[in-house]
Amino acid sequence: MTLVLNTTTAEGIVLAADSRQSYRNQKGMARIGSDNASKLFQMNRRIGVAVTGLAFLPENDVAKNISKFIDEFKLDSKIQSEELDVKDVTEKLYELFNDKYKWKEQLEQLKQNVKSDLTPKGCELKEFKEENNILKFRFKTPQGNIEESLVTLDIIEILVAGYNNDGSHQVYSIRIPGEINLLRNSNQKNNEYGSSWLGQVDVVSRIVLGYDGRIVNVPFVKDAIVTSGNDQISTQLQGLEYLIQWGTMTLQDAMDYCRLMIQTTSAIQRFSDGIRADPGDMPGVGGPIDIAVITPDKGFVWINKKKLKFDDTIVDLEKQEELTNKSNN
Repeated sequence: MTLVLNTTTAEGIVLAADSRQSYRNQKGMARIGSDNASKLFQMNRRIGVAVTGLAFLPENDVAKNISKFIDEFKLDSKIQSEELDVKDVTEKLYELFNDKYKWKEQLEQLKQNVKSDLTPKGCELKEFKEENNILKFRFKTPQGNIEESLVTLDIIEILVAGYNNDGSHQVYSIRIPGEINLLRNSNQKNNEYGSSWLGQVDVVSRIVLGYDGRIVNVPFVKDAIVTSGNDQISTQLQGLEYLIQWGTMTLQDAMDYCRLMIQTTSAIQRFSDGIRADPGDMPGVGGPIDIAVITPDKGFVWINKKKLKFDDTIVDLEKQEELTNKSNN
């Protein structure tokens, strides 16, 4: 997994991401593959993208890093155009990964896996129900009891943030399987500024919102939702959120906030192993933190970006390319 954040203020937009990349091996065990993966990308002069979730996708029977698809996406002449607005980039990315992932085929494979697991145990499958990346199923045990369970499909989540040609700003989230959601819009009152996060978000949610999203699985909260309704309980929980003046926050403060959330998540994961109700979590946040800011006048600017290094020698590929071009000229 990973953790990516966006903070939108009146001064500009901040995007931040950690660098840890994890995967499941052939035994289904979660492992840390790298602490040097790229999750944050510049699309054009005004738009940036941060990616979390599934790290690899197959293409021609070869597993390719998600960042490779992003790089190829950027090289597309249709994407390089500075005329594209935030919504344009969002829709093109959604179309690209919705096609590349082939998640419907993956869900069908999950169904076959469930059947293969239940049949030898003498269980009778009763029903499948799909909800985006969740496959719920009911089955009858050899003792005649009806039970329910679920399996989940890995997802891809993307934050797209930046400025449009008319100077307005927008932030979108993409979920595959799932949909596109508009998170921030300078043309919507009370929705201009704020912070959004994707990936392993439990620590950030506890800090800022005052509760973990898994609270809805606690029995007394379930009972309260049945009694008072989901909207009423959500409104009451919103009272726990810290009051943060996003609109008056400086860019420096926004960067410090994003870095703090990633560092804190990494630290909590280092000392914990999930929660009591769901032990065995994956420490999926770590490595260097990449940060970029986007402003109306300067556009996309890297504040911190990983560089290749050997021992104490740091190699800046972009600078090397500039020097090579100058020598060739």
